[in-house]
Amino acid sequence: MADSMDEFIFAITGLVKIVRKLRSPAGCSWDREQTVESLSPFMLEEAYEVADAIEKNDMKLLMAELGDLLLHIIMSAEICEEGSEFSLVDVVEGISEKLIRRHPHVFEQQNALSAGEVEQQWEAIKALEKKDEGFFGSIPSGMPALQTAWRIQQRASEVGFDWPDARGALSKIFEEIREFENSCENGDTKAQNAELGDVLFSIVNFCRLLGFEPEAVLRGNNRKFIDRFTKMEIILKEAGFSLNEADIRMMENAWQRAKLE
Repeated sequence: MADSMDEFIFAITGLVKIVRKLRSPAGCSWDREQTVESLSPFMLEEAYEVADAIEKNDMKLLMAELGDLLLHIIMSAEICEEGSEFSLVDVVEGISEKLIRRHPHVFEQQNALSAGEVEQQWEAIKALEKKDEGFFGSIPSGMPALQTAWRIQQRASEVGFDWPDARGALSKIFEEIREFENSCENGDTKAQNAELGDVLFSIVNFCRLLGFEPEAVLRGNNRKFIDRFTKMEIILKEAGFSLNEADIRMMENAWQRAKLE
C-alpha cells in the first residue's frame, strides 16, 4: 500500500508540475490564456466522454478519459491558485472533510446502513448544510434538462412525494399524452409546448421508478440509431445509391435489413 501511495503522490506531483510549466511564461501560449470560464465547456465535454467510455465498458478508453478530466480539474485549480482564490490542496481537503461529514455512520457511530439509507442520510445532511438554497438549490442549473428532471424527481421522492409504484407514473404518461392531443386539436401552440413538456417529465419519472437513468437510456438509444443508420447507408451504397438519391421506401427497406443484421 505504501509503495502504491508513493507512486500516486509522485504521479500527481508530476502532473501538477507539467501544468505549471504549461502555464508559465516559458510554456504554451494557449494554456496561459485559459481561464476557468474558457475551460468550463471542455471540462463538461470530458465528463461526457468519461460517461461514454463507461457505457461502452471500454476500460482503456475510460483510463484515458479520466486522465483528460483530471487534467482539467488540476488546470482549473492552478488558475484559481494563481488568482489567490484557492489551491488544489484546498480542493482535496474540502472534499475529504465533506466525505467524513456526510458519512457519520462510518467515521462516527459505526452504524451499518443500507445503500438507500446512506443516500437518504447524505441528502438530509446536505439539506442542512444548504438550507438557505431551497430544496432543489443543490441541483446545478447547467445540467442537461433530462438529467435535471430525473434528479428533481429523485429528490422529491426522498421526502415521500412520489408514486407508490411505476404503474401510477405510466398512467400519468397516457394522461399527459391525451392533454397534448387536446392542445393539438385546439391549435394552441403555447399549450402544446407545455403539455409536451409534461409528457417528457412523466416519461422521465416512469424511467426512474423502473430503476433506469433516462439520460443513459436515451444515450443508448441514440447510439443504436446511429449504428443502424450507418448500416442502412452502407446497404444503400452497396445497391448503388447515396442517401440523397434514395427515396423513403428504399431507406425503409434498407433500415429493416439493418435491424435484422
